[in-house]
Amino acid sequence: MWQTLPFLNLEAPGRRSLILDAEYQRLPPPLQGELLQVKPDASTGVVVLGGSSGRVDVARARLFASQGATVIALRWFGGEGQVPGICEVPLETFFSATDYLVGLGCKRIVLVGTSKGAEAALLTAVCDPRVSAVVAMSPSSVVWGNIGPGLDGISWPERSSWTLRGTPLPFVSSAPEWLREYRDGLVAYRGLFERCLRVHESEIEAAAIPLERTNAEILLVAGCDDALWPSDEFAASLVRRRAASGLLTQLILGEHAGHRILLPGETTSRSSLRAHGGSDEADAQLGRLAWEHILAVL
Repeated sequence: MWQTLPFLNLEAPGRRSLILDAEYQRLPPPLQGELLQVKPDASTGVVVLGGSSGRVDVARARLFASQGATVIALRWFGGEGQVPGICEVPLETFFSATDYLVGLGCKRIVLVGTSKGAEAALLTAVCDPRVSAVVAMSPSSVVWGNIGPGLDGISWPERSSWTLRGTPLPFVSSAPEWLREYRDGLVAYRGLFERCLRVHESEIEAAAIPLERTNAEILLVAGCDDALWPSDEFAASLVRRRAASGLLTQLILGEHAGHRILLPGETTSRSSLRAHGGSDEADAQLGRLAWEHILAVL
């Protein structure tokens, strides 16, 4: 059943936004999530991928639909019949979302991912040549192990976050002996990921996201005060990797922004995000800057 969502005017300099109602509906199985459309003949399709919270980010999907795109807010784990955690999630899940948008007539496919969703989006672009562009916010440059249990309910021993054609992708192992670090009384994990890269340096190349293998347009957005993981360093690594193959990559950094990046109109409570670094003002400032470049990608 279709429903209607109202939109705000999110007009950027030099560009008009659509001030229309969007129709949205549940995606048909096996896809899970929501589909939003302002107009049925949109040539651009967007897949919005949340991070490890498992949130189906309908609010962010609305923002992209307001620009005239057909948008999927995808649930890619934690749903019925899906793995309960980010453990050996099939990349085919994301290929299927592209299949659906192409079936609706979309010619340009843009993946928008945050954190683990950015990791998935970048890997998908490498494996699926139909992806035209990726907006990766707070991205990783390598594949990591599982967050939470797989279908068997077991979290350990550690396994890959992703599979392709049933085969787990190589990943950088964790470092259980890491001494916890805290910010405002909450655990900040940036040091853990940095230690993993040092301790398991021999695993990095096999686990690296081979972003030089895609011709998709790549826009990376990261905060230098990211306390969850070093997304600014990951993003710089991705830029260097592509540059070595003669490929250009857009990188937008916020000196004082954290892991959370707020696009225009977005708000997220900081009660559970203090250990993510940044501040409301810095996160929103980076989001406003990134939005100008995102509009160009769209």
